[in-house]
Amino acid sequence: MDLRRLSHVVALADTLHFARAAEQVHLSQPAFSRSIQAVEDGLGIRLFDRETGDVRPTPAGAFVIKRARQLLFEARCLQRDVELYRDSRLGDTAFGVGPLLTATLMPQALRELRQQHPQVALRMEVGNWAQLLERLRSENIEFFAADVRDMPADAALDIQPIGGQPPHLYARAGHPLAGRKATLREVWEYGVAVPKLLSPSKMDLARLLGLPAGQEATIAVECDNYGVLKTVALTTDTILGATDAAVREELEAGTLVRLAVKGWLSQPSTTGIVRLRGRTASPAAQAAIAAIVRAAEAINV
Repeated sequence: MDLRRLSHVVALADTLHFARAAEQVHLSQPAFSRSIQAVEDGLGIRLFDRETGDVRPTPAGAFVIKRARQLLFEARCLQRDVELYRDSRLGDTAFGVGPLLTATLMPQALRELRQQHPQVALRMEVGNWAQLLERLRSENIEFFAADVRDMPADAALDIQPIGGQPPHLYARAGHPLAGRKATLREVWEYGVAVPKLLSPSKMDLARLLGLPAGQEATIAVECDNYGVLKTVALTTDTILGATDAAVREELEAGTLVRLAVKGWLSQPSTTGIVRLRGRTASPAAQAAIAAIVRAAEAINV
């Protein structure tokens, strides 16, 4: 089985267009067409229907494409594992982290990694789980750590739970809602600043606010940078959605206070480390994961 030609089949399945697929794999269109035809001739089945001008996988093609993706993935894993075995070094790694963990776990985890493994090159991307999952599937990162509460089950993923902490609402010292019981509707009148929320979380908030079914809660400020969110909360009457670990310094300094809000029963975050199932983590990724787990254990996030 020619892996190069199988990669051409997958490229055509992804683009459903001969010219774009040929460009993607750096072949002329005639050469690309011959490659697809060679695979079909070798297998004795037609993989794509293309009589009408549209390119669509046949039922047999869909079966082959699925297996080809798995085979190409395993081939990349084998090549990578051989390189790791041959080099016997930590090397480098790229990984993703959710906004909350960036503010809470990563200062400790990165400090530990730099102290214990100064030769390791680290590239950290910040985003919500949906953004990071796309980066993981495209193999741009080795793993990501984030709140995975809203993630759908997927047999292609390996998720390692590392704890969680309930979110709360915070305001600047001297805020009109500070020091007294407030309702969730009162809080929302001031506007809430939180990391970017996906639809399931917005629907939960809408339910707590008593909004009509199907209506999402309006968020005043959505930003995946907790530094920016804290600045907004400290300098305006905007309410911050976070955890104690994310605002520990501000709570200790008395510049932010946790609000007592009636009806605020948000579920704790479900933090996990997500990897592609069957993919061996590089030594550098293993070291990074271990540091993140230790940081989570230390602050219970």
